[in-house]
Amino acid sequence: MDLNLSFITGLGCGICLGISLIVLKKYFGSAPNAIKAVKKFATNSEYKLVLVVRTDLNMSKGKIAAQCGHAAVGAFEKAQRKDPEGLKCWRMTGQAKVALKIDSVDEIKQIADNAQKMGLITSLIRDAGRTQIAPNSITVLGVGPAPKDVIDKVTGHLKLL
Repeated sequence: MDLNLSFITGLGCGICLGISLIVLKKYFGSAPNAIKAVKKFATNSEYKLVLVVRTDLNMSKGKIAAQCGHAAVGAFEKAQRKDPEGLKCWRMTGQAKVALKIDSVDEIKQIADNAQKMGLITSLIRDAGRTQIAPNSITVLGVGPAPKDVIDKVTGHLKLL
């Protein structure tokens, strides 16, 4: 009786594992990509995308939302090219986005430089100047998506918007 139960349990686990691998392969395109993504997710835990917003420009809420949208799309597009496995991990874990505030153009440039030195994806947004602010003004910096603990080394000291 115990042998039958062990066999059935093992068979059930094998079927579940097989189905899981098929789903992962379908989502990631190939078994090696699936394995890389699973390893990356397992070792780096949560992923997030940070949007660093300049508050010294006194943008309206709508303007901030539009500029953050530009930064998020820009970061997503770069991640598709430079870190597709990381992008998939971020997408699979809820696509966390956090808006933070910063008070000057010099500070946002420093954050961008630090993020790039750490190999993080960045998307620095400059406004066209058609509405509220001067043309070519840096408004928002997107950082990531990347592991939360890595991004926090660059932006962890900033406050929520």
